[in-house]
Amino acid sequence: MGYVDGFVAAVPAANKELYLQNAKEAAPLFREFGATRIVECWGDDVPEGKVTDFRGAVKATDEEVVVFSWIEYPSKDVRDSAMQKMMTDPRMKELGDRMPFDGKRMIFGGFAPILDT
Repeated sequence: MGYVDGFVAAVPAANKELYLQNAKEAAPLFREFGATRIVECWGDDVPEGKVTDFRGAVKATDEEVVVFSWIEYPSKDVRDSAMQKMMTDPRMKELGDRMPFDGKRMIFGGFAPILDT
């Protein structure tokens, strides 16, 4: 069933187009490194929770929108190889230097799917 990297970040609402442009530039690189699907989602209905929530997880301010993204790979091995390539590729560094949000508040992780219907 492959492997998935998931991401949640707080992006200033004013930076939506910059975020989208950055994502569009990064997508071909992820594909080159082995990704089979890249999905970027702009928060539309992200409620505040009583104990925890997406906004709190990334310390989003009132001026920020929560973005939820994932990248699919054919396997964890392909994903691990892609991560190595990303860490050394100067094109990824350049994109990282231009991130239109605070990357220190982004949360991410790798996930092994257990159901895909």
